[in-house]
Amino acid sequence: MKKILLSITAASALLLSACGGGSSASGEIETIVMADAGWDSIRVHNGIAATIIEEGYGINTDVTAGSTAATLQGLREGDINVYMEVWTDNVKEVYEEATEAGEIETVSTNFDDNVQGLYVPTYVIEGDPDRGIEPMAPDLETVEDLKNYPEVFEDPEDPGRGRIINAPSGWAVQEDIDRKFEAYGLGETMNNFAPGSDAAAVADLTDAYNAGEGWVGYYWSPTAVTAQYDLTLLEEPPYDEETFNETGATELPPNDVVVAVHQDLPDQAPDVVDFLSNYETDSAMTEAALSYMMENEASAEEAAIWWMNEYEDVWTSWVPEDVAAQVKEAL
Repeated sequence: MKKILLSITAASALLLSACGGGSSASGEIETIVMADAGWDSIRVHNGIAATIIEEGYGINTDVTAGSTAATLQGLREGDINVYMEVWTDNVKEVYEEATEAGEIETVSTNFDDNVQGLYVPTYVIEGDPDRGIEPMAPDLETVEDLKNYPEVFEDPEDPGRGRIINAPSGWAVQEDIDRKFEAYGLGETMNNFAPGSDAAAVADLTDAYNAGEGWVGYYWSPTAVTAQYDLTLLEEPPYDEETFNETGATELPPNDVVVAVHQDLPDQAPDVVDFLSNYETDSAMTEAALSYMMENEASAEEAAIWWMNEYEDVWTSWVPEDVAAQVKEAL
């Protein structure tokens, strides 16, 4: 999730235009298209919202997948109707521009108690006597300290240098991690590696964690990863907007993770927008669904159904009683 690029690939543009939501002649929407920007929590929230929209309001849903840049552009242009997780400060410039232009409307805050940054397994710093792991970097505290430990996080393809796992290419935060490399001088001893996907980053962490080896990389909460593994978020100076914009050498900005819709949706599906306006969770609730996914090798859609059964009192408060009854019957 980096400060998004204003250009999108021709392929992404074609994908978005091909999958856009359709409207009938009367202006009522036939299919509500939701954004999948590439991480599991947005997919779970898509599943929850889609179930309620389809079973409670009788409107079809679809999903368009793409990078942060492509899906936000799709939302601005109306090819995507609903975005369940806009990490507002990661895409601040484009988010504010689209909001001020009236192209998108923020209808609720999904959750706002999230954190993100560079993590290491806690055993790297503290060891793990139960697993026979000695501390590898007992004095490691900050992101800047990483350059002192290339041997702990050795790049398998470049012996003698360390490797930091960045966010996947196309995510908005990738550029912020790039800037931290320069600001903290990490490139002196460490390589900047962008995995091909979130799944690739998780697989790399899982392999290292199970082997008790050093690992450092970008991640965020709420996720199944941060719920399952004992990880430590490395320190940075407190977030300061001016410093962050100049160099990136502070904590990543705090995020209101919001639900946003295309400007036309309130007229096309007012009842659905009313529901989305009440949509509110927190990191713990989101991590519960993500943990279920990981522990049961479940899909995001299956985790969404599990979540709705576990948190019935939450989602039923978002909709009228008759809608809730129809959804519960379908579940």
